[in-house]
Amino acid sequence: MDSLFAKADAIRPLAKRRKTDKDDSRGKSKEKKKKDSADDQTLGSVALHTALPKSFRSLPEPEGSTKAYLHIHNKKLRTQLTRQLAHSARAKALVKDAELLLAEDAGKIEVEGEMEKTWRVGQEDVIKASGQEAARGRKEYALDGGPYRSRYTQNGRHLAIVGKTGHVSTFDWQTGTLHSELQLRETCRDITFLHDHSHFAVAQKKYVYIYDRDGVELHQLKSHVEPTRLEFLPFHWLLATVGNAGYLKYQDTSTGQLVVEHRTKLGACNTMTQNFHNAVIHLGHQNGTVTLWTPNLPDPAVRLLAHLGPVVSVSVDPSSGGRYMATAGQDGQVKVWDCRNWKGAIRQWTARGGNAELEWSQRGALAVASGGTVNIYTKPSIQSPFAGVVNPPLYLTHPIPHRPLTSVRFCPYQDILTVGHSTGLSSILVPGSGEPNFDSSEADPFENSKARREREVKALLDKIQPDMITLDPEFVGSLAPEPKLTTATHDTHDIPFSRLPRMERLRVSGKADETEDVSGGEIEGEDDDGETKHRSSKAEKEKKKMRGKNKSIKRYLRKQRKNVVDPRAVAVREKLEKQREERKRNQAIASGNAESQKPSALDRFKRPS
Repeated sequence: MDSLFAKADAIRPLAKRRKTDKDDSRGKSKEKKKKDSADDQTLGSVALHTALPKSFRSLPEPEGSTKAYLHIHNKKLRTQLTRQLAHSARAKALVKDAELLLAEDAGKIEVEGEMEKTWRVGQEDVIKASGQEAARGRKEYALDGGPYRSRYTQNGRHLAIVGKTGHVSTFDWQTGTLHSELQLRETCRDITFLHDHSHFAVAQKKYVYIYDRDGVELHQLKSHVEPTRLEFLPFHWLLATVGNAGYLKYQDTSTGQLVVEHRTKLGACNTMTQNFHNAVIHLGHQNGTVTLWTPNLPDPAVRLLAHLGPVVSVSVDPSSGGRYMATAGQDGQVKVWDCRNWKGAIRQWTARGGNAELEWSQRGALAVASGGTVNIYTKPSIQSPFAGVVNPPLYLTHPIPHRPLTSVRFCPYQDILTVGHSTGLSSILVPGSGEPNFDSSEADPFENSKARREREVKALLDKIQPDMITLDPEFVGSLAPEPKLTTATHDTHDIPFSRLPRMERLRVSGKADETEDVSGGEIEGEDDDGETKHRSSKAEKEKKKMRGKNKSIKRYLRKQRKNVVDPRAVAVREKLEKQREERKRNQAIASGNAESQKPSALDRFKRPS
């Protein structure tokens, strides 16, 4: 050991000063120094993985920074502008250092040659190649209340499971902390978290029940009868349910009111999902149709015949902004649809085993669980149009012998896929499926109780109204386009086309017959105001005279007439007559035909009218 220390020249008398790089620069050239650093393997290995902190880094001054403002005589202004220029140049130079998260690296499995396939890599190999923290996601939950369904929170930290026989549990899957565990002893069909892990809803046999984190029952929603599927819209605070009665209902969890209920008229529904891009609910029905619903429309916004048999699963791709939808039916077909064009499926193939469960990940990986096997497909192969009925290239596969496979859920911000089956749940690792970059203001996996409370208050303040849910979310906040037919023939007034008279609408649309006399009478002459008078025909006068003669309201009014002189009516007539004369006098004065009467001193003794 002493020889090693001596060779490293670590122990040296204090009187002798070690040569520095500055001293060496006098006798060594630059080429020799580079050669020495290249020969030093330790220095080369450390330099590749280290970097100088930004605070100690000396950035080059921008070109012309000291000479850019020499023409300014004010020294204080010149110094301030130079400082701003240097600060701007430094900020531009540090832009690349701010990009800490590599969004373009998905972290998928990569193979070296064409003969190697990613689907041949098993879970044991993935666990060995992944880190210790990522390998903890590979778990097997052996439970006796199956088949099970699962649901993650928005930040992917907490997991809720529900068994068909009534076993309900919520826990933090990373730390293993159990929040609540219930044995309801009745049929439970689905479960979902609300705004966070502190509340969750369970679709039980007859009604929907809401529980808190400790498992205490808070609400019994009796308006939601025999629910089968649940979905929560986080930005609108709406709990959407659909059941055996065929009604889609929206419950506002912030106010407790039932916002709206839609009668689908398509029977019992067992398939529902939401589009996270525009909050539109997608339903799959027994007759093979898929319908898209919004709270402000009584009828479906889109009705699509997707399969020849009942639809068993529907999922929407969140990575593409809700553009692609995948459906699976009992006919064994899996189809991918483009939500911008409903002319036909862009890709379809046959899944082994029939009833397939679908789920899209945050990075666009599609999981198809059918026949005791979970297959994962990645884009762009599943999103590119293909005419043949051929399976797309397989990315990963994992056999699960426990049938049936009832649910598949990707964990947000993690490369984990949880599969529910008859004997519990299985979590497998799918590299590259989760989003590596999270927004702490939207969903923070590491938030504490204070951050969760602040996020809940902010979410309530930013709550979006249900009327703003549309197929095109960019429509909200934009200006309405000007209608093509806005005014009458002469654009002197701005009247909507729908409020114009019938003849004006015909003139604007070019369908009016201008040769006909629209007045219906002969021109008699002009009155004092210069307006044209029309003399109505005898038949028209008779028709107007007899119109409504024998109505009950007319007979009642005739009986109520008084054949006496009412002083109040006489006073009103006199007042109207004075106002008419005053109006005529003002018009004459304005036109110059009369002169205004000068006020007199005796006008103060006149009685006011």
